[in-house]
Formats: sequence, C-alpha cells, structure tokens
Amino acid sequence: MTSTDPRPGTGRPSYGERLAAVTGRRGRLCVGIDPHPGLLSTWGLADDASGLEVFARGVVSAVGDLVAVFKPQSALFERFGSAGIAVLERVLADVAAAGALSVLDAKRGDIGSTMAGYARAYLDDGGPLAADALTVNPYLGLEALEPAFTAAAASGRGLYVLARTSNPDSAQLQLATRDGRTVAQTVVDEVQARNDALRPDPGSGVESGAAGPFGVVVGGTHGQAELDLSAFDGSVLVPGVGAQGATVADLAERFSVPRLLLPSSSRGVLAAGPDPSGLRQAVTALVAETAVLG
Repeated sequence: MTSTDPRPGTGRPSYGERLAAVTGRRGRLCVGIDPHPGLLSTWGLADDASGLEVFARGVVSAVGDLVAVFKPQSALFERFGSAGIAVLERVLADVAAAGALSVLDAKRGDIGSTMAGYARAYLDDGGPLAADALTVNPYLGLEALEPAFTAAAASGRGLYVLARTSNPDSAQLQLATRDGRTVAQTVVDEVQARNDALRPDPGSGVESGAAGPFGVVVGGTHGQAELDLSAFDGSVLVPGVGAQGATVADLAERFSVPRLLLPSSSRGVLAAGPDPSGLRQAVTALVAETAVLG
C-alpha cells in the first residue's frame, strides 16, 4: 500500500472529528439530495436547471439547521450540464453555511492523472466542487484511488469507498472470494489500513480517539451480512433508509457496530416536500429514530 501523508496542511480538524461533532449535536442522519424528475414534478417544478435549484436549495433551506450531513447526488445535477454543476456548487456552499457536512455522491474512480484530477476538483481546498467527503469506486483497485486518499488526508476531508452496495447483481463481484476473503471484505480491510496509517505515532504523545476519515458504503437493504466490521473504525454510510425499504431499527439489528453508521434517506425525506414544515417533520422523526444506534 502506498503511504498516505497523515499530516493535513490546513489545520482543519479531520473529517472523522467534524463528523463526530456535528452528529453529536444533530443526530446521525444523512439526507440525500436526489433531484429525480419525478420528485421535481411532485414538487410542482419544471425538470430543468431552475427547478433543480429551487428543489435542491429549498431542501437545505428548510432543514439545514436540523441535518448533520447532506449527500447531493452528482449525476442528477450533471444531467443539466454546466447550469446543473453551477447549482451543485451553490448547494455545497449552502450546506456549509448551514453548519452541516456535505458528502458528494459522485462515485469517482480511475487511474493515474485522471484520478488526481478528480481529487483536485472534489477534495482540494479551492476545488470547484470541494465537499467534506466524496464517494469513490474502488473496483479498478484500491491503489488507483491513492490520489484521493492523499488529497483527502491533506485537506482534512473524507472518503466513502463502495464496499457492499444494495443492487442485487453487485454480489457477483463484491462477494467473489480470493484467499478466503470476499472482495467487499478486502475493501473494508484496505480502507481500515489507510485509517491506521493516519494514527499518531504511539511515541509522539499525541492522542487521537476520533474515527478515521475514510469510511465505506454498505447498502442498508441487506446490512452487514457477509462483512466483518469488528476492526473497522471509520464511518459506514448506509443508503437505503425509507423508500428502499430499510428502517433505522433494521440497521441496529443488521449491523454489529451501529455506532459507526451514518444512515442515509433521500426519497423518504424529499417526498415530504415542498412544504418546509413537512420536510422538517420527516427529518425530525428520522433523527429521533437514529438514537437507537447509540
């Protein structure tokens, strides 16, 4: 494994520290901002860049003071070209202004200079789409993501690496085994190794009990199942709460380490709009449910 530089250059607390702080204040809920055409229609909005902006920024305006983490789905902004990307930039700024964290769901993953380009765009200070954390795809190999690991560590940002996704056909790849270990488990173990590399040297006198900045994505519809997370100390982003059928109570039963979980709900919250009071009621109810995770 290539060594990741553990010395952030900004003085900013690590992503793990910032995540612990905001979830301690606001509860452990991530709200996905997924502007699907059907949701725009339900809100009475046109399926264009103007409707996109009213929708996405309206969500943050309505519940930005309640939600710990927002997860904009990049593809649903990208479909409007440069106008949609401009809206995404403004949404990320709105999230920061509301005191929440942003996880940009872009699932980037490539090799060499291409991955370095993605890292500059999403993880460097001053990057046009810099978020607090980014979802990345490891299935070109974990080493291919090294520019993202390095950039995130240097700027105090986080990554969520796809490990066990909820789509049914993912098992063919993610549950394939080599040397008695599934591909998904290998991803978890390799991400943990990178978290371990960022720990202060035992002889340095510096103490750090914060979660590692690098997490994994595990779909909530099937839960931990085949994965061993007992040695993992990063955040586990768990999409699928609400419209996909999983409940927060399900997650508490399906995962052996519920304290690591960051459950994410998109349509389960967004369908309560456009009335801000409806959105706030939906968020408040879900935040209360997350208390069961400890």
